[in-house]
Amino acid sequence: MASDKASPEPPAPALPPHEDEVRERTHLGLMIGDTWHALQTRIAEQRGRVETIIPYTGYGTTSWVRILARVVLSNPRDLQPLEGKEMMKPIKEGLRGWRNFVSAPVRYAEVTLEIDGTSAVVHADRGGVIDVHVEASLTPGWHTVRIKSGDSVVADAPVRVVEDDVTFGVVSDIDDTVMVTALPRPFLAAWNTFVLDEHARTPTPGMSVLMERIVRQNPAAPVLYLSTGAWNVAPALTRFLSRNLYPAGPKLLTDWGPTRDRWFRSGQEHKRSSLERLAEEFPSVKWLLVGDDGQHDEAIYAEFARNHPGNVRAIAIRQLSPSEAVLAGGRSKKSPAGSTPGIPWVYARDGAGMSEQLSKLGIVEGAVRIDPEDEA
Repeated sequence: MASDKASPEPPAPALPPHEDEVRERTHLGLMIGDTWHALQTRIAEQRGRVETIIPYTGYGTTSWVRILARVVLSNPRDLQPLEGKEMMKPIKEGLRGWRNFVSAPVRYAEVTLEIDGTSAVVHADRGGVIDVHVEASLTPGWHTVRIKSGDSVVADAPVRVVEDDVTFGVVSDIDDTVMVTALPRPFLAAWNTFVLDEHARTPTPGMSVLMERIVRQNPAAPVLYLSTGAWNVAPALTRFLSRNLYPAGPKLLTDWGPTRDRWFRSGQEHKRSSLERLAEEFPSVKWLLVGDDGQHDEAIYAEFARNHPGNVRAIAIRQLSPSEAVLAGGRSKKSPAGSTPGIPWVYARDGAGMSEQLSKLGIVEGAVRIDPEDEA
């Protein structure tokens, strides 16, 4: 005889994190973004697009690495060897111009990483971006991480492993600091993503020479490029930096699109959180922070210096020309240098001017070292 008492229902299975996230969406922009991504994916699959890894430069220490890449759906015709070489076109060059935007990211893709004979399985985020921290025992210098997703072609991502005893490094802004953009800031991201390639970008006079002098004197120092630009344009930025002889290094970019509570991600918050992360990851490193005086870099760097005075060697600010300042939305109203006692600030219009002043601090070769505390 059947029991009159209903048996308890089994507990609902736990949903993957991204399904929980979908249920929690509240912002209209996030829903519009999800609809757009779904449309992109459907069209890409109908056209026979295949999973492709776009590798970015990572960094780490002898005990861990931060691996960066992106998974997108691209045309299989692009997966033919480029000029007889093994590396494929999307991996070598990325996706140029407007294709950065219309190429569908593979959300939450399962990705296999292989580094120094050790494998790990990780997942991309909702924008197809792989940004993971992996424990590994590595020697200082450059290493290669092999990345594969599904049936994708294996991509090689370079990783800079920093020596354990390094105490100096460089973090540099990109737009209006190492390259002259000459565009209104509200249009900058769209222009860089949809229209411009690296051949049309102009390097800031003297900045690559300055960076080369710094690295020559501090060969073990890591150089990182911090920007509010989207991951979509990382390959173009890499080609620009290489073509103009800037030191190779990771680019800390962000993702376009809305979040749960706003239409667009905050570029300023991205820079703040990236600097905080570097302070946590490299507690013994003092950074030379390089930026420009177009609105926000000075304030962000000053805030970081006040919170982490032991992690800042100096702050170097490029002074924009009057026309550049107008396009950037104006200059900072007041220099915050006085709010960071003991930390030297350098102001100049180009790399040569910065180099002359930084040589007095012993950061670039050619002058007697001046201790920051003595200078203050």
